[in-house]
Amino acid sequence: MDTLIIGGTGLISTGITRQAVAAGHDVTVFTRGETEADLPASVDRITGDRTDREALERARDAISLGCVIDMVGFDPADVETAIDVFAGHVDQYIFCSTVDVYHRPVATMPVRERAAREPPVSEYGADKAACEDLLFEAYRADGFPATIIRPWDTYGEGGSLNNTLSSGAYVDRLREGKPIVVHGDGTSVWAPCHRDDVAAAFVAAIGNHEAIGEAYHTTATEAMTWNQYHRRAAAALDAPDPELVHVPTDALREAVPDRTTALLDHFQFSTVFDTSKARRDLDFRQTVSWEEGVQRTVDRLAADGALDDWDSDPEYDAVVSAWRDATESFAAELR
Repeated sequence: MDTLIIGGTGLISTGITRQAVAAGHDVTVFTRGETEADLPASVDRITGDRTDREALERARDAISLGCVIDMVGFDPADVETAIDVFAGHVDQYIFCSTVDVYHRPVATMPVRERAAREPPVSEYGADKAACEDLLFEAYRADGFPATIIRPWDTYGEGGSLNNTLSSGAYVDRLREGKPIVVHGDGTSVWAPCHRDDVAAAFVAAIGNHEAIGEAYHTTATEAMTWNQYHRRAAAALDAPDPELVHVPTDALREAVPDRTTALLDHFQFSTVFDTSKARRDLDFRQTVSWEEGVQRTVDRLAADGALDDWDSDPEYDAVVSAWRDATESFAAELR
């Protein structure tokens, strides 16, 4: 099927582009031309800004469209424009959303696709939810052929590995056996999913009429605690068993707010998502283990020269030292 990917060179969308070509689709990517990506030679490229309606119309008219995959729809106004531009011109419009559309903490687990959204967990999540609402309204009112896909923590080659303090030195700290800061007691649940598995669900949705008018979770099916996350990452890198330094979330937010935005909106919450719909309709599977994914991601970071040395982030060790001093002082006061 002729497929236009708005984006196509990001972390997930690079995987989608490659897999869509491998599946026999004729793929064109519409990007601003600012991000390099190793894409198949058969992929056509159109340069433009998706916020420019005329550019979007030129991309629409340049090829025979069967499917549009929108990977960079963040503003409801831009999605509203896209609906106007593509209505009546495409067989399917696949929108990359996010599980951040849901309120946190969640009321029940596993989270299903109709879970509560209010109040929003973040402005980003609220905007994505508004984009989804526009698409579903267009589907119900006029049959606009929308499919919504909601990834979670997607990682892989070209990306990085999440960690509590969002440190680029995380991998080297693991390898050198340096202390690793973990929010809370490390037993909250997290579930990263490799981009190739997420991309496969998008490709399976192309031309899939069962998926029109539906929303799907493409989140990891193999959940783990944050303690397991770090220990398994270390094992994958043949690193020492890490020394985990547990610091309450509130204390970290107070001490280093500029480093813990992701902790506030994401990491602190235990969340498990129901993927049964995606398994049923999109044959979604988690095929890349955390250990394999860590190895592949770190190999790419090393090849790109994107691994920071552990001592390049002195604030990290300042957090470790300050917390150790605080806990010692607390214990001494009560002896």
